[in-house]
Amino acid sequence: MSRGERSPSLALLMSLARPVRGRVALLAVVVVLAQLALAAGPLLIAWGTDAALAAAQGRGELGPALVCSAVYLTAAIVGGVLSAATIKIAAGVSQSMLLDLRSRLFRHTQRLDLEFHERYTSGRVISRQTSDTEALRELLDGGVTALAGSALSMILTVVFLVTMDWPSGVVLLVALVPAVLVTRWFQQRSSVQFRRQRTASARLIVHFVEAMTGMRALQAFRRERRSSEDYTELALDYREANVESIRQFGVFDTSLTAIGNVTVALVLLVSGLRVIDGSMAIGVVLGSVMYARRFFAPLAQIGTFYNSLQSAIAALEKLSSLLAESPTVPEPTRPVGLARARGRVDFDHVEFGYGTLPAVLPDLDLHIPAGQQVALVGTTGAGKSTIAKLVARFYDVRRGSVRLDGVDLRDLASDDLRRAVVMVTQEAYLFSGSVAANIAIGNPRATRQQIEAAARAVGVHDVVMALPEGYDTPVDGRGVRLSAGQRQLVSFARAFLADPAVLVLDEATSSLDVPGERIVQEGLETLLADRTSIVIAHRLSTVMAADRVLVVEGGRIVEDGSPAELVEAGGHFAKLHEGWQATLG
Repeated sequence: MSRGERSPSLALLMSLARPVRGRVALLAVVVVLAQLALAAGPLLIAWGTDAALAAAQGRGELGPALVCSAVYLTAAIVGGVLSAATIKIAAGVSQSMLLDLRSRLFRHTQRLDLEFHERYTSGRVISRQTSDTEALRELLDGGVTALAGSALSMILTVVFLVTMDWPSGVVLLVALVPAVLVTRWFQQRSSVQFRRQRTASARLIVHFVEAMTGMRALQAFRRERRSSEDYTELALDYREANVESIRQFGVFDTSLTAIGNVTVALVLLVSGLRVIDGSMAIGVVLGSVMYARRFFAPLAQIGTFYNSLQSAIAALEKLSSLLAESPTVPEPTRPVGLARARGRVDFDHVEFGYGTLPAVLPDLDLHIPAGQQVALVGTTGAGKSTIAKLVARFYDVRRGSVRLDGVDLRDLASDDLRRAVVMVTQEAYLFSGSVAANIAIGNPRATRQQIEAAARAVGVHDVVMALPEGYDTPVDGRGVRLSAGQRQLVSFARAFLADPAVLVLDEATSSLDVPGERIVQEGLETLLADRTSIVIAHRLSTVMAADRVLVVEGGRIVEDGSPAELVEAGGHFAKLHEGWQATLG
């Protein structure tokens, strides 16, 4: 990395600090003044013992002693007040930076496209928002100021001690050598250990989130015991990482304490011998011993906060990596508006594949007039859902173009696209909140009357009214108060309320039972009327109501026509229709 470049982690930290740089500068001044006030204590005691008390005993002058006491008391109070101010300012700076970071993470994660969310597990995203931001909080809340204050305290201690008695200062500097070696040993090992801790913690969170999210699958396949064993193994790894970290710190702290005690003893010995021969005053001895004891406490704090620093650095690397993710579906640089979409959809020689995988759609040429109801049928993996996702612009094509009313989706303003195209998938996700609020996602400005009208149109009104609080009934996470079919009906009401020009249904009726399908079929007639619709369904009862059926195989359209025409043609769709008729008989 060149001098002009910054690491992504440092660049992220600097960008977070930039809006609060004024308070950071104030914090630096307060830290310096606080450490100056606190470091002056032993020097004042030395002066008071040798000068002020001597004047009081020899000449009966109490003035110097009173002045010394007043100055010492003032320094102590100023140091305490400034230390408290340091904590307050640091907390404000920290929380402002963390608020900025959390907002960036959430906004950026929402901007990232479907491809990112399909490869980046929800557990990893949650780990970035929780454990990684928490690691940074621990550093920012007090770690940075403690590191700066401790380093400044050590420097001032050496300067004041050398100024007061240079031989004692030399002893202290000599003792600094083994202390630095021990600290360096600790830093090297704790750096590796804390990366292991962060990795173990992230894996534990990811496994927990995935197990809770996929609980139905775990229980359906009786994988609870295996999942529990995997979790226990990850928890043990996390525990071992923590135990080793604590052991390393124990060695470091014990070593520093021993070096500090030996140093104090040496300073006391050297000073005591000089007091005996009359070359050193007793007050200087007291000050020297106090400075020697004061010196090693900040060094221990630096070692302690180095743990937080390493943890925060590892977290910053992950956070900056997430924020560096670029959407593969970028916003248009010069968006084209489409205030009132009619719904004509065109695929012009489209080639598309996921990532670097071979093309799913090698060369798709498809034109859907506005208002036409099109059904896509074919085997699993034929490319039906891929076509649907391209219409909603969850992905961009490799070659060719997908156009809405003649406008390339890559040039269409995002708000206009989301308003014009709505996709309803097999998983009808409901957010925490009331039933009415979940339906209103389709149109946040809708009135209660409009919400109820949408529910009636798709046949879910009676279901909602049967709930304890009707439309105000809270829906727990993932809609556990409602059955799968009822959740799907709510998602249909949401789509109806959005009133899009193009409606995409991707296996949206698969979770409905036969009675539920009959109910929703009536609602679908209203929902699909006067708008372009692309319906992917295995149930031919839904397909037979379409104006046009496309049979997709290998990413290509192998049959195209009305349901009646394709049945008459005797091809692939005719065989599907024959099998469906047999099940009805």
